Amino acid sequence: MRPARGFDVAEYRARVARAQSAMAAAGLGALLLTTEADLRYFTGFLTRFWESPTRPWYLVVPAQGDPIAVIPSIGAALMGKTWISDIRTWVAPDLSDDGVTLLIATLQEVGGDIGTPFGLESHARMPLAALAQVQQGVTLRSDQGIVAGLRALKSPAEISKITASCAIAGRAFARVPEIAGAGVALSQVFRDFQRLCLEEGADWVPYLAGGVGRLGYDDVISPATDEPLAQGDVLMLDTGLIRDGYFCDFDRNYVVGAPDPLAADGYACLLAACDAGRAAARVGARAADVFHAMNAVIAQGPGVAGTDPGRLGHGLGMQLTEGLSLIPSDQTRLAAGMVITLEPGITLPGGGYLVHEDNFVIDPQGARQISPPVWPQLQGI
Repeated sequence: MRPARGFDVAEYRARVARAQSAMAAAGLGALLLTTEADLRYFTGFLTRFWESPTRPWYLVVPAQGDPIAVIPSIGAALMGKTWISDIRTWVAPDLSDDGVTLLIATLQEVGGDIGTPFGLESHARMPLAALAQVQQGVTLRSDQGIVAGLRALKSPAEISKITASCAIAGRAFARVPEIAGAGVALSQVFRDFQRLCLEEGADWVPYLAGGVGRLGYDDVISPATDEPLAQGDVLMLDTGLIRDGYFCDFDRNYVVGAPDPLAADGYACLLAACDAGRAAARVGARAADVFHAMNAVIAQGPGVAGTDPGRLGHGLGMQLTEGLSLIPSDQTRLAAGMVITLEPGITLPGGGYLVHEDNFVIDPQGARQISPPVWPQLQGI
């Protein structure tokens, strides 16, 4: 059964309470949040209106009490359907004062130093001129990783939502033989696969990547071309679909007819590398440890270790990629409740590269796969 939409208010209050405990230790009077995922984490405010860059949106989480939304008036009705009761609005866009005076007044009312995310993957989603005004009106400094740390540890309810997204993608992947085969353009496969995801229950499919080639693919981020699939081609599809605000992110590899033996060997190596990463991904292990476990297997395979993107996995949740990276320099310690991807890749001699990806939650007992089981050989289409 799929989890119900949204969360109980208790989930959000617990998040705020953990944030406020950390804020007290850091000497912060409030947090200022400006990005979609950070606002939604504390409020449940879910909308695709963030696609418009015109309006800024702000959330103030004080050291005591409930969060305060400082938002354009167009969002007041939707924010009012969340658990947030203090909603302060302005009519936006305002070319002379697009909410910044209201925001500064709110921050000064709360008082104290204001923390905001400063680390990797953070940004201030507001005009630079407005940010400069805020910095003149209050003391703005790093939140010392409070928000990122909270979001890295998923609650059981969050894990259920990510698992539901994985199940939807798994059902869509199982139907790929319906839409792909020799002579079908890759662009058509992409369109049809998105349709399958929606039919199986996705809210939308913001991310779909892939590649095709006899010995793997040379690119996994470009838009699909109209080149038709041919006998012996390996087809990879990698999706990050959303259900109820939470992503999955994993791929599946197929072959049109019979695979080249080198491609088959490369695929087997990736599955072995993923198994090694899973065994290494235990509470207390470092992200770098998991990288090295997978890379050691790849180094013994029929190709060149690693792929140009550099990392062999990452964190996952409200965003397609978030938090840690499985790279040699990431010393982040794995903890129960983290959700990660394992994404080993291998470059084949004389060809492109192959990538395999699955999703896991870190339990006290180890890494538990939440994406559906992968087929042991390249899936024929």
